[in-house]
Amino acid sequence: MPVEKDSAEAGNHPPVLVPARMVAEYCYCPRLAYLEWVQGEWADNRETEEGRLVHEKVAVPEGPGAEKPTRAVQLASEKLGILAVVDLLERGAKVTPVEYKRGKKPPNPEQSREPERVQLAAQALLLREAGYAVTEGVIYYAGSRDRVRVRITEQLVQKTLSYAQALREAVQQPNPPPPLVDSPKCPRCSLVGICLPEETNFLRQGGQVRPLAVAEPQRFPLYVQKPGATVRLEGERLVVEAEGTTLAAAGLETLSQVVLLGNAHLSTPATHACLSRGIPIVYLSGAGWFYGYARGLSHRNATLRALQYACEPAMRQRVVNRLIADKIANSRVLLRRNGQAPAQALAELAQLVRQARAAQNLRKLTGIEAKAAQLYFRHFASMLKTEDAPAFDFQKRTRRPPADPVNALLSFLYTLLLKDLTVTAEVVGFDPFFGFLHAPRHGKPALALDLMEPFRPLVAESVAVTVINNREVKPGDFWEREGAWLLRPEARRAVVEAYQRRLAAQITHPVFGYRVSYRRLFEMQVRLLGRFLAQEIPHPPELVVR
Repeated sequence: MPVEKDSAEAGNHPPVLVPARMVAEYCYCPRLAYLEWVQGEWADNRETEEGRLVHEKVAVPEGPGAEKPTRAVQLASEKLGILAVVDLLERGAKVTPVEYKRGKKPPNPEQSREPERVQLAAQALLLREAGYAVTEGVIYYAGSRDRVRVRITEQLVQKTLSYAQALREAVQQPNPPPPLVDSPKCPRCSLVGICLPEETNFLRQGGQVRPLAVAEPQRFPLYVQKPGATVRLEGERLVVEAEGTTLAAAGLETLSQVVLLGNAHLSTPATHACLSRGIPIVYLSGAGWFYGYARGLSHRNATLRALQYACEPAMRQRVVNRLIADKIANSRVLLRRNGQAPAQALAELAQLVRQARAAQNLRKLTGIEAKAAQLYFRHFASMLKTEDAPAFDFQKRTRRPPADPVNALLSFLYTLLLKDLTVTAEVVGFDPFFGFLHAPRHGKPALALDLMEPFRPLVAESVAVTVINNREVKPGDFWEREGAWLLRPEARRAVVEAYQRRLAAQITHPVFGYRVSYRRLFEMQVRLLGRFLAQEIPHPPELVVR
């Protein structure tokens, strides 16, 4: 992301002021500092939540004689190029900055960690610049209630200034520093699922992959399907009500998105709470059409969107070849596992996979895709083995309108998949409406349509086969209106539940070899696409199940 250059290089522009906390982060991990400060990435874990609580406690004055100016003191210096917020400033013959940390005092000789000493030294330098005599600082470890004094030596000062300058130079670069290699820091880092250090290093140079980024997300969607239901805010949770009855409630900290189907309503306070916390609000029609979504301020990673818009034709072709080849390969696997397609049809699909990987242009690729889809859906009905199979007569894929119950089911599941990948693309930092394969059109999330291609057979079509064969939906769960088939509300709820079960299901990742859920896999694949566009990894991310 372009940033202002130092004043010596940029005329009258002020120099870049680097936060002392980011200097400490750079000392800990240069990539972490870049992801947080330049690309605006953030994720909470237990350590960050505990740290926030510790600092909130510091910011509250204790007793009637407490001096507010001694807490949360903001300092900045253009000469040093640093800014900071001092947790606590103790006054006496000299002033002493106090930095609060959530953990326990480490058992090393210094009784503190280098990034913490660097952050404290940056604060001391700012206080000296403001005219105060500062010879030492204090790190207070809330976990063990220890106060550790740190002398501000010349060696520590020079190291701090060196880290600050290195950070200032790093942020001028278009891409973040490379990930740490096999580092013990990564497992506890809150950004490990965003950074993907193991996966990025593996795709660049091979080796082993530690499954650090596969943890199931702790947030889940809230679907509101009852006609006329209202979602209101009650403290720190959303409550769903209809006809005077409470249908459901969920804490805001547990929500990944709120999905409103039909004429469900979200109150203004509930809307504000979702937007302020970055919880997307997704709107679907009563028939399951994806209208759009609302989210708070867009992701701050302008660099990723710039790479997306400026993607070279050759790189774009590699991306779409991978997406379509993987889609055809996964369709073949689903058909081979569950259907009765002749060996010749499976062999033709395998040949089309090879052709898709080698396609030289979009016109050739879309022709291959169309041929594969026609062949695949010709044998799709062979996967429907329920006693209701005759009622689920499926001849070909039709969209507008769905010409039979199976097409209605597929359309609804594609809508669920599309809204999830639209939200995921936006959360990661992409523009969901600017695609590589699908042409940008008004109101059409072209990139999300691209991203969902390999997942269509793995998620949507797999769920369709499952709910029909398990009789979770029956012929009577559909109704026809002017030639279009639609799901009834009760059946729609059953399909949403089956879809969520599929997202929670784990598969063995075909490249990295560890177990991961589809829900987590959505975000990983989208982030790895960003790594490819930034040329951090040599190939677009692959997703072909065995």
